[in-house]
Amino acid sequence: MTDKEIIDGLIRRDNRITDYFLNKYRPLFKSAIALIFDYHVDEDECINELYLYLMKNDAEKLKSFQNRSTFGYWLKKVVIRFFKDIKDAGKVIDDKSEEPLFDKTGIADYNNAVSAIDAREDLEHLFLLMNNERYVAVLRTLVIEDKDPEQIAAVMGITVANLYNIKKRALASLVKVAIKYMNKYEN
Repeated sequence: MTDKEIIDGLIRRDNRITDYFLNKYRPLFKSAIALIFDYHVDEDECINELYLYLMKNDAEKLKSFQNRSTFGYWLKKVVIRFFKDIKDAGKVIDDKSEEPLFDKTGIADYNNAVSAIDAREDLEHLFLLMNNERYVAVLRTLVIEDKDPEQIAAVMGITVANLYNIKKRALASLVKVAIKYMNKYEN
């Protein structure tokens, strides 16, 4: 696939070409992340932010490629500058944990429908006890409804990295509320 075909396909938002682009240049993205960030960050989130940057304002950045070099060489410079900028701006969080923030496997693995309904009611009760409505909204849409993080972030007017920051704090808040609730009723 030629550079022009890749760029035109990305601008048209062709899923096949977008997948090809992300897979072909993933080693470049990972190398740039390792070079720029001196702490562990979520590579997928960095790549998502990069993609959003390239596609912003009707793919303005992609359209600025003028064939003075290869697309790969141009992209390398863009990627390094972008990751340096988001690091300097503090837009990507330090992901010290290797564990996922939430494990979706097994959530629907209940013995019967009654226990699933009970769990849903318990969760709704915990949501009512939480003070921060934004946290509840993020947990509902991102975790329970499993909606696209990019769409949620766009609706909220924040970056995907900030959305995951909010999710992390929301889960911590939910755990505190659950522990407080358990302690209250166990004693």
